[in-house]
Amino acid sequence: MADPLDPPGPLDPPGAPDTPGPLDASGAPGSSGPRRDTRGIVDAQELFTRVRFRRRAPAPALRPYLEHYWLIDWDLPEPYATHVVPHPSVNVVFQQYDDQPAWGETAGIGLGLFTQKLQGLGRVAGVQFRPGGFRPFAPGRPVSDWTGRRLPVADVLTGADPAEVLPGAPRQDTDDARVAALDAFLLSLDPAPDPRALHAMALVERVRTDRSIRRVGELAAVDGSSPRSLQRLFSGYVGVGPKWVILRYRIHEALEQAESQEGARQESARQGAGPDWAALAADLGYSDQAHLVRDFTATVGVPPTAYSAGHGHQTPGGAHRAVDGS
Repeated sequence: MADPLDPPGPLDPPGAPDTPGPLDASGAPGSSGPRRDTRGIVDAQELFTRVRFRRRAPAPALRPYLEHYWLIDWDLPEPYATHVVPHPSVNVVFQQYDDQPAWGETAGIGLGLFTQKLQGLGRVAGVQFRPGGFRPFAPGRPVSDWTGRRLPVADVLTGADPAEVLPGAPRQDTDDARVAALDAFLLSLDPAPDPRALHAMALVERVRTDRSIRRVGELAAVDGSSPRSLQRLFSGYVGVGPKWVILRYRIHEALEQAESQEGARQESARQGAGPDWAALAADLGYSDQAHLVRDFTATVGVPPTAYSAGHGHQTPGGAHRAVDGS
């Protein structure tokens, strides 16, 4: 997604390997360009037939803290609802609909399924921070204070001008202009280096990429700390607890595998042969299939079998303001 191309060009197919940046000397994620996976986006390929979705890299000085910028444009003849299982990331989102003025908001980590109804003409320029990477930009409060909340961006970060990020009307700006405006805004905040933020980012990256980390105690052992100290660190710098992060990445993997296995089933025309949920539950560290089904249903809104059969179309609708940047 590093290049602003129309779908399907900007994305690898669902199930493509994730490519996180390397760890720098501090242990924090480095930057090898924006992620190219679709984890967290429910029925991503359907979404990409409706909108132009791109990811762009921020300025080098911002890359230790940011996953990527995400840009979306649409012009829809009829409403469309999209669904996202959010990452453990804070997003800052600038948006404009039809001929209304541009506006912005700071979106803390969403705890449940995020649903957005898109209609008419619209555009979005979003910032997805790395888990743990937002605190240096708003150091005065723990990141958990923003969790589950959506606030005007100026209530959290100073100097934001939505009209500078999204000037004029839809179709009148360029991707490069949006990226330059986002860079200028975030660089003006002059985030101070924070070793605890780097520590938190490295731990979340470990959870995301190391499937052997299935419990908080295992992460604490790897870190050489205690579960209680991890809880304090994650509350202050990530916004949710380590157990929540582990569970969320499990659900992302379950969604990804459900879509890839369902695609393989349709390709081979083997009617009725869906994903092996019992095997997947064991692979993801669940004690049994029932626990995976419970967590999946609570997060996505439908049981795994219904999701696999409908490829996400049966997920419930909702009334949120902007697409999440997953």
